[in-house]
Amino acid sequence: MVQYPQSPLMGQMMSQPLLISSLIQHADRYYGSVEIVSRRVEGDIHRYTYHDCHRRSRQLANVLDKFGVKIGERVATLAWNGYRHMEAYYAVSGSGAVLHTINPRLHPEQIAYIANHAEDQYLFFDMNFLPLVEAVAPLAKTIKGYVMLCERDRMPAETKIPNLLCYEDLLADSSDQYTWPLFDENSASSLCYTSGTTGNPKGALYSHRSTVLHSFASALPDALNVSARDVVLPVVPMFHVNAWGLPYSVPLTGAKLVFPGPALDGKSVYELFEQEQVTFSAGVPTVWLGLLTYVAQNNLKFSSFKRTVIGGSACPPAMMKTFRNEYGVDVVHAWGMTEMSPLGTTCTLLAKYEKLPEEAKQAKLEKQGRAIYGVDMKIVDDAGKELPWDGKTYGNLLVKGPWVIESYFKQEGGSVLEDGWFPTGDVAVIDEDGYMQITDRSKDVIKSGGEWIGTIDLENIAVAHPSVLQAACIGIAHPKWDERPLLVVVKKPGMEVSRDELLQFFEGKIAKWWTPDDVVFTDALPIGATGKILKNKIRDTYREYKLPTA
Repeated sequence: MVQYPQSPLMGQMMSQPLLISSLIQHADRYYGSVEIVSRRVEGDIHRYTYHDCHRRSRQLANVLDKFGVKIGERVATLAWNGYRHMEAYYAVSGSGAVLHTINPRLHPEQIAYIANHAEDQYLFFDMNFLPLVEAVAPLAKTIKGYVMLCERDRMPAETKIPNLLCYEDLLADSSDQYTWPLFDENSASSLCYTSGTTGNPKGALYSHRSTVLHSFASALPDALNVSARDVVLPVVPMFHVNAWGLPYSVPLTGAKLVFPGPALDGKSVYELFEQEQVTFSAGVPTVWLGLLTYVAQNNLKFSSFKRTVIGGSACPPAMMKTFRNEYGVDVVHAWGMTEMSPLGTTCTLLAKYEKLPEEAKQAKLEKQGRAIYGVDMKIVDDAGKELPWDGKTYGNLLVKGPWVIESYFKQEGGSVLEDGWFPTGDVAVIDEDGYMQITDRSKDVIKSGGEWIGTIDLENIAVAHPSVLQAACIGIAHPKWDERPLLVVVKKPGMEVSRDELLQFFEGKIAKWWTPDDVVFTDALPIGATGKILKNKIRDTYREYKLPTA
């Protein structure tokens, strides 16, 4: 960690560490009666308040003390978005241990690898993951005990899991008298592993300081714009980069919090939105696709839903327009990474853009947006030379800031910074006002005849066709041009479109030489553990594909 020189004259302000426990203390003291609503794995709706959440988090902290969990040791979770998972967020980190959220969509062997690498001491899990944990337990070398997030009557009569404990029994036997310890704000707070699409997953180890600063910045009006007047439903899972920080920024602002549990289908999400009068949500495009399909098929509207943040992968412009024009929901495009805690940019309009024609405003809103305070970014060429912000020049995107990682957990992969900047692996352009637009992942960009073709633009155009549900574009080897684009498409149910019709749809929207050489129709695209389309899997499937000759 970099050491900075000390001034001969220091400020005379209170020295108080920025700790995660302060967020739930604040929510209890000033918003104690505000509700946290959860659709449980059991299927029912659970309600309590920030006051209750804080009390039960203290009880869980006492449980961890009884377990002998020491400061800095890792405690893992395999759980959906819900109140018990929220209690673990605060009890584990607040007591000085490190919360390790594991993605249950991974293969058991991947989960075991991650748990062993993290040296997890205990694992807390939702009861519907019992078969998964039974598969993981024999492979987990460091886990001393397993806690099932349920009441006694839900515990299995028989199980292969060693030292299996009941969460509610543990809390019932534990006092709610607990004083959150004070320690260095740079202490580790939580651990999230990358999705590991290439090689083994690597851990991003966050600190209390980085998390609290991220919470402040993400709540700003031109970021997520969370306030006490909101009802917030995080669709993005709490095992995916800490639900983009919402379990921290929502209590910070005192907003009502609604957890959807495992039911993320369009019908379940819509019903919870309406029942709890949700005003704001956040998630990846694949989830919103299901919600919009359900709403359209049933001729429904939203009575309270006003805005959503969409990230994880680029939001198709057609989806943004549908939300805004048909349902009155504003879409805020956002970008970030596990290595960035995750928020880096959000896209809202500067005042000078408000009077622009709708098409010009839409063009701005389709970008990933401007850096929020705390994040700096630049684009460079392959030699590391900084490139201009002219909205045209493509470059490798680099970032830095107090919630951007300096290295991976256990120094996995060695030094990752380039002259103090983190290389994101994204290719982007930045305009004169600082609006950044991702044109591709560096590994996904198509290099044709010495020029770059951005696949995101091609995918967005394809999805704008009324018969297309999803689309992915990959590069296929070409004897003359090195690579040419192949479009892989999923049609909407009951809709038809031919190859030639779809290729004709691109005319006038892009440079002619960007037009895909061919279209393949498929029943489904491979989706990864975080809801992103897996381009690497698609490339493997079509590696030997022969493009038509002109």
